[in-house]
Amino acid sequence: MDLTLSADDLAFRDEVRGLIRDAFPDGERYDASREHEARWHSALLARGWAASKWPVEFGGPGWSATQHFVWERETTAAGLPSQVGGMGMGMLAPILFAYGTPEQQQRFLPDIIHNRVRWCQGYSEPGAGSDLASLRTRAVLEGDHYVVSGEKIWTSNGHEADFMFCLTRTSDEPKKQAGITFLLLDMHAPGVQVHPIISIDGRHMFNRVTFDEVRVPVENRVGREGEGWTVAKGLLTHERTGQAFVSLSMDLVRRIREAAAALPGSRGEGSLLEDPGFAARIAWAEIELEALAMTELRTLSEVEAGGAPGAQSSLLKLKGTDIVQRMTEFFVECAGPYAAPWFPEVAGQPQTIGPDWARPEVVRYLEGRAASIAGGTDEVQRNIIAKHVLRL
Repeated sequence: MDLTLSADDLAFRDEVRGLIRDAFPDGERYDASREHEARWHSALLARGWAASKWPVEFGGPGWSATQHFVWERETTAAGLPSQVGGMGMGMLAPILFAYGTPEQQQRFLPDIIHNRVRWCQGYSEPGAGSDLASLRTRAVLEGDHYVVSGEKIWTSNGHEADFMFCLTRTSDEPKKQAGITFLLLDMHAPGVQVHPIISIDGRHMFNRVTFDEVRVPVENRVGREGEGWTVAKGLLTHERTGQAFVSLSMDLVRRIREAAAALPGSRGEGSLLEDPGFAARIAWAEIELEALAMTELRTLSEVEAGGAPGAQSSLLKLKGTDIVQRMTEFFVECAGPYAAPWFPEVAGQPQTIGPDWARPEVVRYLEGRAASIAGGTDEVQRNIIAKHVLRL
């Protein structure tokens, strides 16, 4: 995307690049280890950028929409997370800003911004994924505690989490969306068990979490009892805005072009990048990506002006996941016969076959298959767009 930056924005971009060079000098690449995460987080804290998307009153830097865009572009290109703190930082914090009590904000936000506590999301259940309002995990009020029993599934990083923000049913109402309550649940409490789910790319990221009479203090309820659906909808709009993957897709385009330029064309003439069919598909994806970037900027501008992402976040999520999946498919096409995600080991060592980029990008392709489900399926997003954006 060719975005014209002001002199101030260019100065900000240089400042971002300087921060990255200082944190990872001499071309060192971020490897997602705990040591690298801590180093990057320390650099962000020192600069006052650890909570880049938070309002100023809660510790955010007060960036403009363009600065947010530049930040995402530069950190993604450097292989860095735009923020450290996972779901607590990007998903729970905005809910605490809007619905949390002052006591909850004082208790939970400092641990989030300093990355002292890890959070996971407890929404989906067996039989209640796309139809989330059908959830059955029950919370019964007993004195000053809720007693929670039931299970959640596809809980990302639940095995590493200290707390879960969790949707529970506190009453049975004719309308399924009613009677749902939003709780903050200690993952180390008695009665919580985490069962791993190994995904198709070989990672342990997802989990099934069961609750056997887990006690949750009433002060860990966010919002009023029975109004958890309203809280959840606000959280999902922030999650879906973050799933546009614009910066990631732009970086993927660059790397696809580099890979394709070094590979022979389908007829053995020229490079794969010069193949008319392949080149046309890449060009069309880039056009769609530029339109998506403009939509993301409009959404960021609305949030900057005091609004919420709203239903248009479903547009970002729907188109963003479609584009990023197509980008990873291009890598599989580039890899050709080397697209097998795992090769046999020889003498206990994995074989290094094919170009260096092939294996990690094919694993990313497998990982990306879930993007059209996470945060609400594509079908759910189309329903939201039809009802609340197109008003059909």
